[in-house]
Amino acid sequence: MSSGTQRGRVAIVTGGNRGIGEAIARRLSAEGAIVILTHNRAESADQAQALAKALGADKGQALALQLDSADTQAIIALIDHVAQRFGRLDILVNNAAIGNNTLAADITLDELDRAIAVNLRAPFIGAQAAARHMKEGGRIISIGTTNAVRVPRQSRVAYATTKSALVGMTKAMAHDYAEQGITVNLINPGPTRTGMLGDDNSPKVQQMLSFCAIKKLAMPKDIAGLVEFVAREEAWFITGAVLAVDGGYTA
Repeated sequence: MSSGTQRGRVAIVTGGNRGIGEAIARRLSAEGAIVILTHNRAESADQAQALAKALGADKGQALALQLDSADTQAIIALIDHVAQRFGRLDILVNNAAIGNNTLAADITLDELDRAIAVNLRAPFIGAQAAARHMKEGGRIISIGTTNAVRVPRQSRVAYATTKSALVGMTKAMAHDYAEQGITVNLINPGPTRTGMLGDDNSPKVQQMLSFCAIKKLAMPKDIAGLVEFVAREEAWFITGAVLAVDGGYTA
């Protein structure tokens, strides 16, 4: 049962049309937030619009907007539009990201630049733009990865490099925005059952689980639950934190 902890608040969830982002959008909406979820491709528009319609019909207002997270000006324009339309912005969840499975010796500059643009620059610019509209109680939450701390397999160099930079960004921004009453936190999921992960019995998944204390995959809703808690008013004293939801993967 919803406790309405986010009632009346306005939240943007980038990459909110599937996987962990969808679960976050659903959880915030269920708690009463007006949710704006972004998707990055025209071909995902129908699915994203259907999700927004379902959320709106169930709890209140929800919108799906297309956004290329590599486009700095588009990020700023979307955040400004949302804040002006609703008269406020309370929560930004930097969830959109791209993976990369290229060995360090083979990765191209274009691949690296794209990973930096989406996984690091977009959260930075998004946080900066959102904070201009946030009042006391604003929440900036980024979704990272346990690969920022532990990388036990090959071909993760671009992903791990860009995601680990979010740790420093989060800690520094926590100090920079504290006087405005805005908290900045990072949540690092471990192995989580999403469409991108593949079959539970695949060698890749089994290898990841071998590093976990709890030999199960998380569900997207498990990540969403912590995001929603950190976004609450009562979480005002949590800032600059790097919170792992990983079943002991980094223990």
